[in-house]
Amino acid sequence: MYRKILITSDGSSVSQHTACAGVEFARQMGAEVLVLFVAPEYQYPVYVEIIPPSYPSEDEYVAQMKRIGAENLKPILDAARAHGMVATGTTAFSDATALKIIDVADEQRCDLIFMGSHGRSGWGQLLLGSVTNKVLSHTLKPVLVHRLIGEPAAQGTRDGTREA
Repeated sequence: MYRKILITSDGSSVSQHTACAGVEFARQMGAEVLVLFVAPEYQYPVYVEIIPPSYPSEDEYVAQMKRIGAENLKPILDAARAHGMVATGTTAFSDATALKIIDVADEQRCDLIFMGSHGRSGWGQLLLGSVTNKVLSHTLKPVLVHRLIGEPAAQGTRDGTREA
């Protein structure tokens, strides 16, 4: 049914659990996986006339965010590859995260976007997370929204035991 699934991750533990559920879903569908980490764009300090020496250059920032993105995507990609799946990961830059997710899904010809109901913004929200809500509102692609029932540390493992 689905040939290529875009799985989003913001690096939070909630997002990591959701991404692993996405990998399992893709495995069951026999689909290829594209895992996406969206980093904020570089911001020049507008409050000072001279950039402080400790402030990273744009190149340093991009390199650091790509490294952080790769670190966040690695366990997800490793899980997919351990099942023999075709899996790639990418870090994109945008301050409009939802629109970037949609753009990447379109550019990479993904059949489905798999994302969590909430990401880094936390469990305190009663409604759908803002990024998820915006993706749902702005794309014509199917979006599968995964919701964890409890905090990731409280989730049981596959054999029914509790994680520490």
